[in-house]
Amino acid sequence: MRVLFVTGRLAAPLLRETLAGMDAPFEYDVAVLGISVAALMTTDWVARFLKVAPGTDLVLLPGYAQGEVDVFEERFGVRAEKGPKDLRQIPEHFGMAAARAAYGAHDIQILAEINDAPSRSLTEILARARAFAESGADIIDVGCTKGRSFPALRETVVALRGEGHRVSIDTFDSDEARSAVGAGAELVLSVNGVNLELARGLDATFVVIPDFGDGLESLARNIELLDKWRVRYIVDPVLEPIGFGAAESLHRYYTVRRDYPRAEILMGIANLTELTEADSTGVTALLIGYCQELGVRYVLSTEEIPWARGAVREADIARRLMHYAVTKRSLPKHVDSRLVTARDPSVSVYSEALLRDMQAQITDRDYRIFTDGQSIHVFNAERFVSGTNIGEIFAQLDVEEASHAFYLGRELTKAALALQLGKTYRQEGELEWGYLTAAETDQRHGAEARARAVRQQEDRRAAAARRRQR
Repeated sequence: MRVLFVTGRLAAPLLRETLAGMDAPFEYDVAVLGISVAALMTTDWVARFLKVAPGTDLVLLPGYAQGEVDVFEERFGVRAEKGPKDLRQIPEHFGMAAARAAYGAHDIQILAEINDAPSRSLTEILARARAFAESGADIIDVGCTKGRSFPALRETVVALRGEGHRVSIDTFDSDEARSAVGAGAELVLSVNGVNLELARGLDATFVVIPDFGDGLESLARNIELLDKWRVRYIVDPVLEPIGFGAAESLHRYYTVRRDYPRAEILMGIANLTELTEADSTGVTALLIGYCQELGVRYVLSTEEIPWARGAVREADIARRLMHYAVTKRSLPKHVDSRLVTARDPSVSVYSEALLRDMQAQITDRDYRIFTDGQSIHVFNAERFVSGTNIGEIFAQLDVEEASHAFYLGRELTKAALALQLGKTYRQEGELEWGYLTAAETDQRHGAEARARAVRQQEDRRAAAARRRQR
């Protein structure tokens, strides 16, 4: 395979150094285009000036390049893709290519609960159901509330089914369960010794739990009766919150899997994501990993508490990551980093010596901003300023024009935040927040406007240089 790497003038030396040191299993060429900042390229602009040699199999663009890559296949008949947003991650990018090709499968189903559904309007319920489905939920769980009537229950289930959702009903009330199943709900959460008779004659799958205040002995009795009645069921040993028997309840799941090797099992992960005051991302990942190893194929999640916002999406990402890790016997890392949000999976920094070398190559007064993990560095052809206090840095930049000052203030604030959180800062690019990072389409308009301005400036400088030569 032969790869053509596209870059700008400033990044070219570092790109060549990175490629030379990676022992690449392919041949490559480097195309240095007439722009200083590679991240400000657009695919249309690159295609206008790029020359692709015969035998090229792939054109790799900077990760921040704006626009669609189809233009390269249309113009050159060569496949193109965007690389990592930091060129020093290129070795990792190619090393992960095979993993990505086999990535994405999963065998855990996500139930997303709409909590306290009786107090919500049908419009709100349907909106939340759509959002959960878009986040990866397989089944919408209608959460009833003990002591609160739900006269619109049947209408709600019919409406959810009408929009194509699979539906479960979360109630111990037998009348509510019958009404929901009659309207199309396929799963009833939950039954035990209190309401087990409900399962006889009702065409649904039932989540069976231990009797209240009892242990696995009562769960075994309930399972035995359901087997006798030939009722479809899923076993839930019940995950308890931390401080109320969480460790013991996790052991119950292990015991149930040992004693019932063929049973389907459900875990209500919301009992930890909702009831532990910590970002749900890592909690979800660990619980899904436990479920994957143990063969727990149903999880129940919800997004009621602020720190669990996004928990359904997190479960969807985690089930793919953990399926890959368990089935491939590979650590759950360096395949999908979307669950790393507050920090970055790896932090790219530039040494001051490298930045000084970069400064020696430029001739203009436009400021470049970098971080090295400890300080912020700002430089142009005339000055080089370093520090951690953005106010002090800005005071040394001699900037008076309002729009330029606003731009530098925004970028310096981003750089300071990156230092504080241990994230990679890239000028003209947004900070990465894992799966929470704004979609490219949300940022494209502003980025393309900045790119056009820089390209126009570069073109003016090139024209002026040509005139001087004449």
